[in-house]
Amino acid sequence: MRTNTVCLLSIILTVCLLLGSLPPAQGQTTQARIKIDTDRTIGEIHPHLFGNFAEHLGRMIYGGVYEEGSPLSDKDGYRKDVMDVVKQLNVSILRWPGGNFASGYNWKDGIGPKDQRPVRKDLAWDDLESNRFGTDEFLKYCEMIGAEPYICINAGLGTIDDARHWVEYCNESKNTFWAEQRRKNGREQPYKVKYWALGNEIDGPWQLGHKNAEEYSKFALEAAKAMRSTDPSIKLIASGSSNYGANADWMHWNRTVLNTLRNQADYIAIHSYINNRDNDFEKFMAWSQTIDNYIDVTASQIKEAQNRLQNPRPIYIAYDEWNVWYRAYNAQKLEEVYNFEDALAMGMFFNSFFRRADVVKMANLAQMVNVIAPITTNKQGLFLQTIYFPLVEFTRQKGNQSLDTFVSAPTYKVGNRPPLKYLDVSTSYNAADKTIYVNVLNRSKDKDMTTRIDNQEGQLTNAVGVWELNHPDLKATHTFGDDKKVRPVTRNITATVENNGFNYTFPAHSLTILRLRLK
Repeated sequence: MRTNTVCLLSIILTVCLLLGSLPPAQGQTTQARIKIDTDRTIGEIHPHLFGNFAEHLGRMIYGGVYEEGSPLSDKDGYRKDVMDVVKQLNVSILRWPGGNFASGYNWKDGIGPKDQRPVRKDLAWDDLESNRFGTDEFLKYCEMIGAEPYICINAGLGTIDDARHWVEYCNESKNTFWAEQRRKNGREQPYKVKYWALGNEIDGPWQLGHKNAEEYSKFALEAAKAMRSTDPSIKLIASGSSNYGANADWMHWNRTVLNTLRNQADYIAIHSYINNRDNDFEKFMAWSQTIDNYIDVTASQIKEAQNRLQNPRPIYIAYDEWNVWYRAYNAQKLEEVYNFEDALAMGMFFNSFFRRADVVKMANLAQMVNVIAPITTNKQGLFLQTIYFPLVEFTRQKGNQSLDTFVSAPTYKVGNRPPLKYLDVSTSYNAADKTIYVNVLNRSKDKDMTTRIDNQEGQLTNAVGVWELNHPDLKATHTFGDDKKVRPVTRNITATVENNGFNYTFPAHSLTILRLRLK
């Protein structure tokens, strides 16, 4: 009798496990719910959310995008293999030359005949700068990969004259001194660089030319006026605080900067690097609470500054440095090796950006090649890091309308913070082809999440496209000759649609993008 009971229990357990791995039958109670309404729009997912960053740091420029004399490079020194995979990233806007490097950089060192350019000590990263890759090389590269250029001026050791002359060199069409220098260097027509940052992290004491809020705001205001006098069409990004949450000073910094520059700045910058130092996956996935908070607080500070004006000009957020970074520092030239859980964090960032698409209008992954990057090179070739693949896939939603979506799911807590849903969700809608994208990060380490997906407006078809990133090993990494382990799978399924909805099970520790179609 005891043996029969054990066998019966074993059979029941096996059946339950098999059923648990399948989508639940219609009408079965689900663990979570996502309710979509295409009328509840937040804002456009701006193409500039899919930007990147190229700083003169380590092997980002030299040995990354640019390697003179390499058999892998073209006649001008650009790495062709790198350019091919960069183009697949669909980088919309590329920030340069820094970063900390910008605060000690004299752009005039990087123009003219390469063999006559001075070699300088880079004090930001304790390195030598050959200046063989300068303004013209950068702007030509942007044209080659189809990215909008975004230049950060030197607001540390630089001057207002340096800033306005740089704009003149890049954008002036008349026969001025710096426009003529550009022509002598081989570029007749203006580059028309539209986006300019008024410095980088100037609140940080690690920055060359560090300033307090009042000092920076005064400098940035005068630089903005001089730069706009040179070219009124440019867009300016103010340096937001890089010390969010560290102390009370960041609130004062942003408030001072916004109040001073509210008639000049078009954006204010946010920088965030996240980590999993505690080796706690679910805690790592909870960083979205911090990201959301940074965005919400900064958006409120923008409103506060605008409320004092009768006809305020729009100011947006440029999240122009973001990534996972905590293992590799100066000694390793910031060459992080990314694993599978880091790839999931890419979806977490994009979900936060999409949910505040009304105010976040630019974002730049830091960085593009070798340095905390999705692409790693050596003299013989390259490999794609785990984080590369979600970056490519999310770009397919640029220009869509972000949707305010209802999500109900089991929750968990990290420390004293409010409960956090296991499902981290954003959705977008392309009205032209009636396609809805549902972006779902299941941040449970070990629980699949069976979810009812309902649509409120327009009739769903039963055709569902699935893009899924999943792997049994959270720490799985790539290397040269072995970058196929953590790759997305795609499939098309036929959903059982009833009452304009269907059930779908999101696997534990996975990132899924569902593509739904309306009739």
